[in-house]
Amino acid sequence: MKILVVNAGSSSLKYQLINMEDESTIAQGLVERIGIEGGKLTQKVKGEKRVLQKDLKDHLEAVGMMIAALTDKEFGVISSMDEIGAVGHRVLHGGEKFTESVVINDTVMDAIRENIPLGPLHNPANLMGIKACQEVMPNTPMVAVFDTAFHQTMPPKSFLYGVPIDYYKRLHVRRYGFHGTSHRYVSKRAAELLGRPIEELRLVTCHLGNGSSMAAVQYGKCVDTSMGLTPLEGVLMGTRSGSLDPAVLQFIMNHDHLDINQMLDILNKKSGFLGISGISSDMRDVEEAAAEGHEYSQIAIDMLYQGIKKYIAAYAAVMGGVDAVIFTAGIGENGYELREGVLEGMEFLGIKLDREKNKVRGKEAEISAPDSKVKVLVVPTNEEIVIARDTLELVGQA
Repeated sequence: MKILVVNAGSSSLKYQLINMEDESTIAQGLVERIGIEGGKLTQKVKGEKRVLQKDLKDHLEAVGMMIAALTDKEFGVISSMDEIGAVGHRVLHGGEKFTESVVINDTVMDAIRENIPLGPLHNPANLMGIKACQEVMPNTPMVAVFDTAFHQTMPPKSFLYGVPIDYYKRLHVRRYGFHGTSHRYVSKRAAELLGRPIEELRLVTCHLGNGSSMAAVQYGKCVDTSMGLTPLEGVLMGTRSGSLDPAVLQFIMNHDHLDINQMLDILNKKSGFLGISGISSDMRDVEEAAAEGHEYSQIAIDMLYQGIKKYIAAYAAVMGGVDAVIFTAGIGENGYELREGVLEGMEFLGIKLDREKNKVRGKEAEISAPDSKVKVLVVPTNEEIVIARDTLELVGQA
């Protein structure tokens, strides 16, 4: 069976067409800078790369571009979308309704829609991706794989907030966590690379991209994570503020006469790297500006580094130690400057980086020094294979 995996981020859309007989990748692609000037699609087939430049207004246009690339007569890999046996969609937020992957039907679509307030950047993109695929493949089964599922092992001391318990009992206000599919994959893969059972390891997984989250994975289970009720909490991100004093909202709203929806729009879409630097939501643009001496771009970078440091140290405390720190996702896999900046001065935790080994981008590597008590790994995430496996399990063998 050929399974198409669609993984929509806040400003990107990754996809893979996978032959599940041997889990080989037939084609993979990335549509990036959606909604940002300079949008492009990069598709790889058997090591050959094709790049198409096109400004993309939204995820609907991105999905259309993906389908055109897959079925292109010269560069595509299939003659029509009928060759695809199933589609697995990464969906950000399932609330408490979904703790595992499910076949998509109208009820599931309604639930994804209901959770848009909890995932305002991603759930709409997920819905657009699903609808676009349904239009061209109306008879093809589709599966939703929820980002929140992996974090369901967190204990109440980790997922509850310090507000009256009635809000949890009545409204399900709690920490859900996100990027669960990525944290699930890289923690298992790290254990394999270390040659140790995951049930013996205390891991800090750092998923760092346009959206970023950290997780404490103790003996194979998530015990804490940085994102919360929504993906807004945690470290500084592309357009998201990360954690802040809730009273900041009241202060700004009263002063500038904003309502809560306007305020949340600012926190989700106009803050983070974009808000601090005033340059861009893309880390590459911010780094370039900082290198040219732009003060607030450098401050944005410093804020991110410090935020990641705090979570690594905190999660080591939560788990009573740490055996390995894993960097993954776009910035985590490719940003050797970020990894060096984050781990500088963390020798007190037993973390010692090998600067030469660290000069790696986008491939698996152990980058800690030989005498480092804590291993440091770069593990490119593969959310797609996790989604494909779940999809195959739910729709059945071909």
